[in-house]
Amino acid sequence: MKTIRTIAELRRELEGEVEVGLVPTMGALHDGHRSLFRAAREENNLVVASLFVNPAQFDQAADLAAYPRDEDADARVAGECGVDILFAPAGDELYPPGFGTWVDVEDAGAEGASRPGHFRGVATVCVKLFGIVRPVRAYFGQKDAQQAVVVRKLVRDLNLDVHVRVLPTVRDADGLALSSRNVRLDAAERATALALPRALARGREAYAGGGDAVAAARSSLNGLTPDYVEIVELDDVTILASAVRIGDIRLIDNVILKGDLS
Repeated sequence: MKTIRTIAELRRELEGEVEVGLVPTMGALHDGHRSLFRAAREENNLVVASLFVNPAQFDQAADLAAYPRDEDADARVAGECGVDILFAPAGDELYPPGFGTWVDVEDAGAEGASRPGHFRGVATVCVKLFGIVRPVRAYFGQKDAQQAVVVRKLVRDLNLDVHVRVLPTVRDADGLALSSRNVRLDAAERATALALPRALARGREAYAGGGDAVAAARSSLNGLTPDYVEIVELDDVTILASAVRIGDIRLIDNVILKGDLS
């Protein structure tokens, strides 16, 4: 695997490649990322993973500062999963001095309302990465379902020639969705966090029985402070999504109510 830090070098490396898969990441890689890398490896001639903690999508400086970073460990994970190129630019490589062009996606749901400016940062960096790498396919996880909605919207609205693949959420044995932020949970907080997947499961059960999925999930968030619980439409898939807080740690998760992402 080759690590590349500049746009110019990456473009030279990709010259002539006709089937490239892109996995955008912010590092702190886990088994959820591994599933994306492996899918990209199976479906493309060459796989690029970006490693960039995007400051534009953080609405709080403290959250950005606390985000875990370990490039050496991330490089080992990516290499083991068959990634060909790790694109790890510095901040001013993607946002040079004087940068002032942003991509805004309207109707970004409860996640967008809860984190003003977040999806502007996500959309902008994705458009930049798509333009730099020119992938045939780009890979995202279902855990970030509303992010997938935003990315698919911008691809449609801007007529970008990339297929957005959304893969199922990967969970630990106890049911907690894998997240880079999980490492910040102590034992007691992690036990409390398990109420989130359980609440979403209750919501799914209610929906299957003709009940109110949102109300059932909200009533089961024991010990958690919800930012929101809402139903999200991702193409022809209906998803129950929630964001909660445990102290200063924010976790998101969702379950499919109707349809199939595969």
